[in-house]
Amino acid sequence: MLLGAVADDLTGATDLALTLSRGGMRTVQVVGVPEKPLDLPEADAVVLALKSRTIPAGEAVAQSRAAAQILQAAGARQIIFKYCSTFDSTPDGNIGPVADALLDLLDAPLTIACPAFPTNKRTIYQGHLFVGDQLLSDSPMKDHPLTPMRDANLVRVLAQQTSHKVGLVSYATVTSGVAAIKAAYEKAIADGIRHLIVDAVTDADLHNIGAASADLALITGGSGIALGLPENFRRQGLLQPTTTAAAFTAPAGRPVILAGSCSAMTRQQVATAQAAGIDSLRIDPLAIVEKKLTASTVADWVLTHSSADKPALVYSSADPAEVLVVQQRLGRTEAGELVEKLLGEVAASLAAQGFTRFLIAGGETSGAVVAALGVTALEIGPEIDPGVPWTKSLIGRPLALALKSGNFGAPDFFLKAWKMLS
Repeated sequence: MLLGAVADDLTGATDLALTLSRGGMRTVQVVGVPEKPLDLPEADAVVLALKSRTIPAGEAVAQSRAAAQILQAAGARQIIFKYCSTFDSTPDGNIGPVADALLDLLDAPLTIACPAFPTNKRTIYQGHLFVGDQLLSDSPMKDHPLTPMRDANLVRVLAQQTSHKVGLVSYATVTSGVAAIKAAYEKAIADGIRHLIVDAVTDADLHNIGAASADLALITGGSGIALGLPENFRRQGLLQPTTTAAAFTAPAGRPVILAGSCSAMTRQQVATAQAAGIDSLRIDPLAIVEKKLTASTVADWVLTHSSADKPALVYSSADPAEVLVVQQRLGRTEAGELVEKLLGEVAASLAAQGFTRFLIAGGETSGAVVAALGVTALEIGPEIDPGVPWTKSLIGRPLALALKSGNFGAPDFFLKAWKMLS
């Protein structure tokens, strides 16, 4: 293994694994912290997918540290801590605490933080994160039900989460080239800075940042930060030239869409699927509490509203005002956990009845569904939309899974994904 990654959610891990795979690295995604040492001799990169974005910071640190130690033991020469391209976190963490713990584990003086993903319109300029042409704080992320992002200044956001100094590599430096970026790293170390937010507006910026970061033991950011990393290993003669990807064949079986995300894009994808004639069932968390809705009744509904060539859609997506009402009644995290648990149980029931093709929207929902299905490792397949591929289970029953971050994908994502499967 050349590169090891710790991702704070499942869909983000898949996004990163796709980026590395497209860069010519044989990449395997593993779900959770393995109980045994990794035995993946043919993998150039391994991405360990955790569910640590919104859990207490101490738990996130413990899981991430354990995951990094397993990757170290398997021979990883560099570690990536992957989080969302919208820097999803709270003033208490978990990005800062996890990054600090990994810096200490690796005995590293400095790391960078660069969540930029230009292909999906996430860019950083003067330390401020933009979503399209909006500041993060003006984007729909300001209303995220678990990690509302109301400050676009990443230097300030990260400084609230760590006791170490946080600095900035400005866009002027980034566009000056690899040598200038490296010089900024060296100056930061001399100044006692341990975290550097790095501006990036284009993929070319990310390739230069990747080249400049070849000697960093730890890199943190979104999947875009990995664009330039495979070439570092190729220049050292450690990575073989890119080969043609193996054909991806999905297992035959019935399809279903399970959407737990309440992001603006997922809501648009739900509406587009409904307008196209996809049968849909909305999940109300209050109905779960009142026992008016169970996993069994939902699974029965899916069985009668789907066919081999037409998925049914089960969703809990709602606008921010509706989400707030439910959260005030049930609690901020409790409402989401209720839905995740139910959708996980629905997925397990459907898999037992011959469903093999699952499209899941939402990072937390994806984690719950994959856990319920018992999937522990994934093969990366073709890209549906930027950052979202089809994947296939490597161990156990054959399943095809598309694990979509809430904000990712085009409006017609729920419709076109199935056309890629053979």
